[in-house]
Amino acid sequence: MGSSIEEFLEQCKQSGDAAYSAFRSVLEKLEDPSTRTDARIFLSRLQKRFDSPESSDQCFQTFHFRIQDIFLEQYEGYKGRKKLTMMVIPSIFIPEDWSFTFYEGLNRHPDSIFKDKTVAELGCGNGWITIAIAEKWSPLKVYGLDINPRAVKISWINLYLNALDENGQLIYDEEKKSLLDRVEFYESDLLGYCRDQGIMLERIVGCIPQILNPNPDAMTKMITENASEEFLYSLSNYCALQGFVEDQFGLGLIARAVEEGIAVIKPMGIMIFNMGGRPGQGVCKRLFERRGFHVNKLWQTKIIQAADTDISALVEIEKNSPHRFEFFMGLTGDKPICARTAWAYGMAGGRISHALSVYSCQLRQPTQFLKNGFQEISNSLDLSFEDDSIEDEKIPYLAYLASVLKENSFLPYEPPAGSRRFRNLISGFMKTYHHIPLNSNNVIVYPSRSVAIENALRLFSPQLAIVDEHLTRHLPRKWLTSLQIEQAATNQLSEDALTVIEAPHQSDLMMELIKKLKPRVVVTGLAHFEAVTSSAFEQLLDITREIGSRLFLDISDQFELSSLPSSNGVLKYLAGHHLPSHAAIICGLLKNQVYSDLEVAFIISEDDEIFRALSKTVELLEGNTSLISQNYYGCLLHELLSFQLADRHPLAERESDQEKPAEVIGFSNSAISVLDSAELSIDEVGNSSLIHMDVDQSFLPMPSPVKASVFESFARQNMAESESDVTTSIKQFVKSKYGFPTDGGTDFIYANNSLSLFNKLVHCCIQEDGTLCFPAGSNGNYVSAAKFVKANILTIPTQSEQGYKLTGKVLADALATVDKPWVYLSGPTINPTGLLYSNKEIEDILSVCAEFGAKVVIDTSFSGLEFNYESSSDWHLEESLKKLKSCGKPSFGVSLLGGLSFELLTGGLHAFGFLVLNQHAVVDALNSFPNLSKPHSTTKYAIKKLLALKEQNAGDLADAVVEHKMILGNRAKRLRETLQNCGWDVLQSSAGVSVVAKPSSYLGKTMKLKHQSKDGSSSDITVDPEVVINDSNIREAVLSTTGLCINGGAWTGIPGYCRFTIALEDSEFDRALDCILKFKNIVN
Repeated sequence: MGSSIEEFLEQCKQSGDAAYSAFRSVLEKLEDPSTRTDARIFLSRLQKRFDSPESSDQCFQTFHFRIQDIFLEQYEGYKGRKKLTMMVIPSIFIPEDWSFTFYEGLNRHPDSIFKDKTVAELGCGNGWITIAIAEKWSPLKVYGLDINPRAVKISWINLYLNALDENGQLIYDEEKKSLLDRVEFYESDLLGYCRDQGIMLERIVGCIPQILNPNPDAMTKMITENASEEFLYSLSNYCALQGFVEDQFGLGLIARAVEEGIAVIKPMGIMIFNMGGRPGQGVCKRLFERRGFHVNKLWQTKIIQAADTDISALVEIEKNSPHRFEFFMGLTGDKPICARTAWAYGMAGGRISHALSVYSCQLRQPTQFLKNGFQEISNSLDLSFEDDSIEDEKIPYLAYLASVLKENSFLPYEPPAGSRRFRNLISGFMKTYHHIPLNSNNVIVYPSRSVAIENALRLFSPQLAIVDEHLTRHLPRKWLTSLQIEQAATNQLSEDALTVIEAPHQSDLMMELIKKLKPRVVVTGLAHFEAVTSSAFEQLLDITREIGSRLFLDISDQFELSSLPSSNGVLKYLAGHHLPSHAAIICGLLKNQVYSDLEVAFIISEDDEIFRALSKTVELLEGNTSLISQNYYGCLLHELLSFQLADRHPLAERESDQEKPAEVIGFSNSAISVLDSAELSIDEVGNSSLIHMDVDQSFLPMPSPVKASVFESFARQNMAESESDVTTSIKQFVKSKYGFPTDGGTDFIYANNSLSLFNKLVHCCIQEDGTLCFPAGSNGNYVSAAKFVKANILTIPTQSEQGYKLTGKVLADALATVDKPWVYLSGPTINPTGLLYSNKEIEDILSVCAEFGAKVVIDTSFSGLEFNYESSSDWHLEESLKKLKSCGKPSFGVSLLGGLSFELLTGGLHAFGFLVLNQHAVVDALNSFPNLSKPHSTTKYAIKKLLALKEQNAGDLADAVVEHKMILGNRAKRLRETLQNCGWDVLQSSAGVSVVAKPSSYLGKTMKLKHQSKDGSSSDITVDPEVVINDSNIREAVLSTTGLCINGGAWTGIPGYCRFTIALEDSEFDRALDCILKFKNIVN
């Protein structure tokens, strides 16, 4: 060293800053191998200069530093050197009882705890614990992290003090490594350094302060090593609010450390923290448990509360809440006292203490949810479980959900038959566990078992069906109260009449009824004792085959999602025999331990015709089954399939059904007519990749608030009913958005989507012998659904001059010819044209409806994304509806139907529909059709959160809505220009996700159409002779030549006009435009 000890001390004497500057020069020499030895010898001489406790204290007061020994052999389980040599300066945290107790707790772990592990210590101060860990346990690497830059520099000096002996030579351990190989120090706000450097840790330790009165304005100054000593020292009492519920207990910083730790810790990693017991041991443990950790208390002692710590803030918390903090009278008191008593005792001169504990916490499973962008929901996260089986089910799903939400900006198109992944998992489970060689095209997914049964009955519309009494609860009341059995037996009933007879839940009695009544459809389950073998199932197959009945057998009660499923006679039979064409299996999945009432169901059929018909039926009547429900049960199936080893033996050949059944009932005439003519969504075949401009779904990126609300809804535990009650939020929404009256007589009904609610309204119309009136240019799926259930339908003409919008005059002419009219309107955004009804236009229409006593259904499901918007489009319905109600016919009423996927940008993630009714007669009629797929509480919780954000009209959700509108406006313009350049006449849209256009320059031209086989194989492509392009085949022409799916004039209801949806993923939209150009080139 160039300077003498006296010169060095003279510099240190000037101030703490001067002392730090002097030691920084020493560190530079320690870092240089050529001067390292001399620098270490200099520090040895400096320590010997102040080798007594008294002189060491004097040195700290006079020269602003202290070098002293920390003796290690006093700690339990000690091995290795007896002491560490450490220095401190006034601007860093000085080791005290907290850190010594913490090290005692670390020593309670076995020696393997840190051996060869990657470790980080948070708030390392002068680095003594970091160095002690490296010295005792030989980790692969220990990172000492501290927000105080001076602490980091002093820690490096201390590392050299202990890595080198007094003569400046390296000290090697048994593995021929020195402390310099094992330890590094860095400036870091908690785990920021590890996160930024991509360092994954196996152990995280921290002796982090608890702040009794967090200060919102703390930590606003820039942290540099040149900051004042006072400020830098205050960093050891880091006191900014952290934004966690634990802030109120002074545990906010520890909570943030835990959550940052989740993002960088490896699976099965361990965190060890020092915790003061003032908030109470329960609160301390809860901090870890609700974030998914198993907690083990390693060590606990008591320490005297520092005299300069003001606990009055804790007294205030106790005054305003039921919480009680824990203090003790002296070190010997064993009964806790509250903060108020402790404050009074301390003010009177008494000494108060509190517990100090060391907790070791291990992630239950690799549940690093917070690294997937859900930090904002951490206050509602609760991963503490009383039952391990619930934990085993919930945590893997949350991990899967978090990864799906992080990795996908949108959810891809899924066919109405159900998610391909989910159907593959069902068939995979059947194949792996029950040896039944099914594939995804044998499985159709439904929202619930009762919906599956009703859909099947509507598809076949049997004049007489027998249904197990356990399965009839949700069927329409009219089916169960019909007394027309005699006519059914003699086939004198019209096709519209459907009678259901309830049968006992016992196969022999069921079979007796089947023999006598000869029903066309049988829906039944098996009692548990009958399901053990296949005998009862085989008898049911035989008797239904003999009389020509369709059999739907429910196995919900016997089907187990288990790695060791119990014996099931039906599935044993199917392992050796094909399922006959007249039979299908129904299974409802409701047996989960975490989310009660979260249901999904499926039907298994090995008949291709039945599969296709059921798939189309569920699309018409239900739309799509909730992807969230499918994902949940899919996660359980995936876990089970991952658990099971692949069977090395091929599946046994199954016997085919040799006996053909008697002539069985086919699909109803109305079903055949609709399924053949309706332009429903097209599913991919083989390896084809279709572009879907034919579905009402947004594939634009979902904003982070949507993902966070969905994740939070599933992460919550013990959710109160009020937290998922959306009625107040929906009431506020429809009032502010449309001015729709919501007084005390208003009813709110919810479903998984608006389509299923619409279909219930159609049934109400049918029940009162009404006529459902659709303006030409309505959503084709809704029109087809009404036809499917045999509603009386009237199409009201619309004119091109008005943009195919309904006008009061045309409506009046139409209603004059109708008895008991029901009028369907899409608005303010009209689907599919993308035009808007103004407030005046809707008032004119409603006044005509009031005059004729029509019941009006206003469907707002496609509204919320208006990109060419004028204030005149705002609706204010309340006053006009009150006036019309008083002067119109008594039967007049307006129902508001809605879905929020466009309003809240939920895409396909959360399907939700609502119906607002002010007509008690319609409510009563709806209640007679009880089978409505209701949204789960998790869905309602998320919707409520998002509606609250929407009401604020600020933040990320509001910004995303603006961005989506800009994207759609730009897309509509680009699509219009492309279509016009390719010879289409385009109706300019202003809102929503649809554009309609007429292929004027193509009509009458000829081309060849290719048809691919249903299995997608290229060897089975057929080519038609040249066909003339017209309104009825333009959809097929575009599809077969380009792979672009659109809707034709039959769907839009506007002759010649096709529908294109524009809310595609960016690259898909570009591909769609290329397809339009490609079609032009092919035809020309």
